[in-house]
Amino acid sequence: MPNRKPCAALAILAVGAALGALPGAAPSWAQVRTDLVVGMALEPPHLDPTAGAAAAIKEVTYANLYEPLTRIDAEGNVVPGLARSWTVSDDGLTYRFTLRPGVRFHDGTACDSADVKFSLDRARAADSVNAQKAYFAPIASVETPDPATVVVTLSRPDGLFLFHMASGDAAIVAPESAATNKQKPVGTGPFKFERWVAGDRVVLARNPDYDGPKPALERVSFRFISDPAAQVAALKAGDVDAFTLFSTYEALPEFRNDPKFAVTVGTTEGETILSTNNARKPFDDVRVRRAMAHAIDRPTLIEGVLYGNGAAIGSHFPPHRAGYVDLTGLYPYDPKKARALLAEAGYPDGFETTLRLPPPPYARRGGELIAAMLAEVGIRARTEPMEWAAWLEKVFKGKDYDLTLIAHTEPLDIDIYGRADYYFNYRNDRFRAVEEELNRSQDPARRNALYGEQQRILAEDAVNGFLFMLPSITVQNAKLAGMWVNRPIQANDVTGVSWK
Repeated sequence: MPNRKPCAALAILAVGAALGALPGAAPSWAQVRTDLVVGMALEPPHLDPTAGAAAAIKEVTYANLYEPLTRIDAEGNVVPGLARSWTVSDDGLTYRFTLRPGVRFHDGTACDSADVKFSLDRARAADSVNAQKAYFAPIASVETPDPATVVVTLSRPDGLFLFHMASGDAAIVAPESAATNKQKPVGTGPFKFERWVAGDRVVLARNPDYDGPKPALERVSFRFISDPAAQVAALKAGDVDAFTLFSTYEALPEFRNDPKFAVTVGTTEGETILSTNNARKPFDDVRVRRAMAHAIDRPTLIEGVLYGNGAAIGSHFPPHRAGYVDLTGLYPYDPKKARALLAEAGYPDGFETTLRLPPPPYARRGGELIAAMLAEVGIRARTEPMEWAAWLEKVFKGKDYDLTLIAHTEPLDIDIYGRADYYFNYRNDRFRAVEEELNRSQDPARRNALYGEQQRILAEDAVNGFLFMLPSITVQNAKLAGMWVNRPIQANDVTGVSWK
């Protein structure tokens, strides 16, 4: 029988190879990883960013799977996307885009100007289900003089057109796969869809045929973990390498004191508000809405919900953007004033209402605190926890609610207050007139002044309870590089992420 014992030399070679300790050899245990697991609190309802409002859709797909004509980088700048360059006419009405050559969809078909025209026309069509259909309303026509050129003509100047064309809602899709993108997404990005394990994860694989720089990662999994304790446990166990929009704030000191982890704190576009149904009594009375604003102690709320990691707001605009006006002093915490306004509005004994709360911890925790604050002035708000899909269907789409608490994370989205069919049910001709002028203006200084005017209108009307900006907190493996610190757009862009 053959001798089954390895000789001493072979044994040494085997051990040396295993340890990477042979003379002159690089240690194999230091081989750089090419996989990544990103934790998210919410699972997207589907994977078509052009057909849904849920931020989680874009957080998985933006820049990774799909590409718009332009895109937003980590600093919030508009940079080339599918369009490698563009020109704008002097009157601001004609945009001429030159596409990258050789772009292909994940199914191997070519992506050219015809696909761009299809995507833009689809988004602005009468039957469009695009959550940001208003972005495409200024488009008068889309022409394709050749496969590499797209000419978009607007009916009026739009100072945010390039910015809006960088959104996930403006992702370019193919007519052949548009109908099935919700479950089997086909884009042009550096990653392609591999699989979706419902209730657990979405897995992306590196696209070997991508025409641009290849990402360092070969495979990325987005894991969905809604329970705060489970989020912490997954990070500690190494089951998740990075958790974005981490909201178990009480656990941050522990991660900050552990050298295996890095904690980054940045800004988001997430104005967190006590959304109010302005068409439903008693909230159609501005005195009631102002009473609620005086009843909310924002510093206490920020400490109780975010453990101090957040900035108060007085209107629907982020403090880090040009054009911000500090209106946080307009409604100081004043329960006595709140009760007087309620009495003036005909509610000396207050009233009962319902506060519907979606799953994020900031909403559930914040809702309980706000309900307690409102109760002190006689507003008895019954909290009603809701699952995400039910909230989107009943509250956001159906407008069936009194009060709710949510962070609006679309960038520069103050324009939603001018939309007649938006779920706030807010109507103000003065606001819409300012919005029309803002749309026509290209001058940055004038635009900032108009943003300020809009903020004042919303604050004076106390349209919603303006609470705080949601912080962008990421807890990640200390050996990970390239994760975004700030969130200038709804995205977990991992195209530039690598292991040290």
